[in-house]
Amino acid sequence: MRPLFLYRLLLTLAAPVIALGLARRDRRDGLDERLGGHGAGAARRGAVIWLHAASNGELTAARPLIAALLARDARLWLVITCNSATGRALAQGWGLPRTEVRLAPLDYRLCLRRFLGNWQPDALIVIESELWPNRLTEMARRHRPVLVLSARISERSARLWARLPGLTRRVMGAISLLSAQDAGSEARFLSLGLPPDRLAPALNLKTGAAPAAPDPAELARLRPLFPHGATLLAASTHEGEEGPILMGFRRALAERPELRLILAPRHPRRSADIQAILRRQGLGFAVRSAGEVPDAGTPVYLADTLGEMGLWYALAGTTFVGGSLVAKGGHTPFEPAAHGSALLHGPYLENFAEVYAALEAAGGSRRVEGADDLRAALLSLDEAGRARMAEAAARVTERLHDSAGLDPLIDRLADLTGDTNLRAPQKGETP
Repeated sequence: MRPLFLYRLLLTLAAPVIALGLARRDRRDGLDERLGGHGAGAARRGAVIWLHAASNGELTAARPLIAALLARDARLWLVITCNSATGRALAQGWGLPRTEVRLAPLDYRLCLRRFLGNWQPDALIVIESELWPNRLTEMARRHRPVLVLSARISERSARLWARLPGLTRRVMGAISLLSAQDAGSEARFLSLGLPPDRLAPALNLKTGAAPAAPDPAELARLRPLFPHGATLLAASTHEGEEGPILMGFRRALAERPELRLILAPRHPRRSADIQAILRRQGLGFAVRSAGEVPDAGTPVYLADTLGEMGLWYALAGTTFVGGSLVAKGGHTPFEPAAHGSALLHGPYLENFAEVYAALEAAGGSRRVEGADDLRAALLSLDEAGRARMAEAAARVTERLHDSAGLDPLIDRLADLTGDTNLRAPQKGETP
């Protein structure tokens, strides 16, 4: 049985379950978008590029690329898709010209053909790791290029793809150009059958994402409650991480009563579960989404909102980077480092393995395995030690900053689509 046919058969069998999930989760909001419907922004004439980023982190990383594309070609339209309503709201909130932001169509050929028929994109740009087989092969069937930028694949994911060699060959063959975010991902894509001539120089978009600016009024209001050197931010935490983080913080708090914790979960919808953990730990807390403001004696602020991470980074002298105590691969260290934070993290760092290796080697980050390690770190990091870590982290991340790599990739996109307006002006030309 052909592997792509088998994939489509399995999708068909799963359709009733997916339909029930959509009906329960999306209801009217976004359901037509998931089914590939035209929505409010019917197909537009002129150059159109479809850019897909899974969620908030990938969208934020892609924003410099989006801005560069719009600046290069004044007639270009972008259709930006993502997998979550929160991601859609984030991108819509940017208010960018010549963009439509939607939930991504499901990976069913009927949905995709409806979507592609409405928008007629000249190319698809995938950010990081969303390699949906039907999505890529439907674009290839139309002879439309597929670019995967800041591409990432873990060893575990590569092993899974390797078990499906027929399907993997079809997916890799549909990719016109791939720029990996690190040498490990690059080698794994090549081992899975990506043609070497389709490999572009490595680029990690997340190194070029500008840190979010905090609201000045909120920063001024909250700063007296959060002494910079005594404040720990637990950023983008996942289920299974809050327990050991809170236990380690509580133990350190008993010896350093001035310590404060800002707990910012990756998914704010988990707020109720996290509040239950806080109560079990016996820690006083205030909840951001409820409009509560901590007083001088409140040790924990549950930052269960979206779009305010810049504020939390600015308040914290030390950041524990979430997704690293559980097998999520770790989130970006670039934003907290750009805010002058000392970095703590767990052992699961596959998403930024080379970056964290450089940080640890330079003394810019410290690994913690659980509650005891976190307690020890919080008690041993004095102001001078924290400053040394922050300076080392800033040096490493600045050295790895790679936003200049956008220009050659956009030029390659111009070649693949035939859109000469996307090419960078040559020396002496008027942009």
